[in-house]
Amino acid sequence: MTKNTIKKLAAGAITITTVALPMVVMATGVDLGLNYATAIGLGTQDVRTTVSNVIKAFMGLLGIVAVIIILPGGFKWMTAGGNEEKVSEAKKLIISGIIGLVIIMSAYAIAQFVVSAIVNGT
Repeated sequence: MTKNTIKKLAAGAITITTVALPMVVMATGVDLGLNYATAIGLGTQDVRTTVSNVIKAFMGLLGIVAVIIILPGGFKWMTAGGNEEKVSEAKKLIISGIIGLVIIMSAYAIAQFVVSAIVNGT
């Protein structure tokens, strides 16, 4: 046999092996471990729904932070005693908190729209 014939035989054997081997493996019903989630305590919920729930929880926490920013502003305003410097500082805190809430609500609406489009679209 010549070198060229041996190369052709080797290339053919490699091709047949790479094409036929996956067929043989999939025909035997190999367990890929996809059913172990419930056995080890993981949820069976769709990943897209889980991501949606994580986004909702995160946005809720950000909303709480924005409200907590507004509360000291109100407290400073109430205890300012007519001092214009403290009142203006309190107004800045309240306005910052309200702007934060608007941004968070907008981000929540956009995220909810995108996630629902992904979940319902597929």
